[in-house]
Amino acid sequence: MNSFDLAILVVLFFITSVVGVVTGSNSLITVPVMFQFGIDEKVAVATNMFGLTFMAIGGTIPFLRQGKIDARRLSPLIMVTLFGSALGALLVGFITNQSIKLIVSIAMIVVVVFTLVRRESGEGRKLPMLGYVVTFLLAIYGGLYSGGYVTILTASFVAFLGMNYAESVGSTKLVNVFSSSIATVVFMSQGLVNYWLGSILAVTMFVGAFVGAHYATKLNEVWLKRIFLGTVIILAVKTLYDFL
Repeated sequence: MNSFDLAILVVLFFITSVVGVVTGSNSLITVPVMFQFGIDEKVAVATNMFGLTFMAIGGTIPFLRQGKIDARRLSPLIMVTLFGSALGALLVGFITNQSIKLIVSIAMIVVVVFTLVRRESGEGRKLPMLGYVVTFLLAIYGGLYSGGYVTILTASFVAFLGMNYAESVGSTKLVNVFSSSIATVVFMSQGLVNYWLGSILAVTMFVGAFVGAHYATKLNEVWLKRIFLGTVIILAVKTLYDFL
């Protein structure tokens, strides 16, 4: 990879990290772009996950400082996530490169459709057992690829755990620290992480997420919803473009 290609990746990863603090779905953009630069499919997924760990940490810090994350409430969800994400990351070693591309493509469609058709009336209801089951299933996907993982998890926390958008955005940041961390450990053990590229992207994503979260903690519920749904629409357009 030459310097120009690396610069493009750094800019792209920074921008998606700033916005992704609220919306999630970074990997729906970053991983396919890494494919375009000739990076092996499994290495792209693993290296992206390495960077996501630092992005999640950078995005979590401002929310913790503002006291908008209830770590005690999230403890059981974190335990479920650790197990599910480790399982998902292990599956990558048994999947072909072409299958990974197919999963990425399908994920883009599913995330966009799910977010656009889900009902806002689900906000405020508490269905904790269903919330735990959904969190576990999403954790498997989060460890396998993560594209749109935080987006759906944010919507699920609102729909099933009775959180508002501000609580859900902050909570999913902390949960994602553990999801991406355990998946990264598995990928490292499989020798799939490009540490040179991963280190550069990790710093970029950490800074981008920290900046994005700093402003996200100051936004009210209405603006968080607007940014979230606006990005989903953009992803929908991108998905249609990719498949036409």
